[in-house]
Amino acid sequence: QVLLVESGGGSVQAGGSLKLSCVASGDTFGGYAMGWFRQAPGKEREFVAAISWLGGTSDYADSVKGRFTISRDNAKNTLYLQMNSLKPEDTAIYYCARRPLRSTARVRAGYDDWGQGTQVTVSS
Repeated sequence: QVLLVESGGGSVQAGGSLKLSCVASGDTFGGYAMGWFRQAPGKEREFVAAISWLGGTSDYADSVKGRFTISRDNAKNTLYLQMNSLKPEDTAIYYCARRPLRSTARVRAGYDDWGQGTQVTVSS
């Protein structure tokens, strides 16, 4: 079983940037696809971005495409999410998740292990 710990959240003004990190420990990191999801108050948890096991393939929700970049460093067991041009509607708790396969997926059910989340708040 893997332990996933997110960090890097905070409060920023609209147009600002944040970089989230997710460190994995306890189990293999490099052999699996990883993803970022987010959940705003009163809403369902939604897909944000995903990356394949070697980082060769990435996928983004339409709402963040062109503004967010997912990346990974398998040597450091770390997943990243660079968030630029942030908007108030990006406010949510952001979760990283590990998928038990090498390819990406957009559905929550495709991921087995989840972190506790990090809060991102964007003010207008």
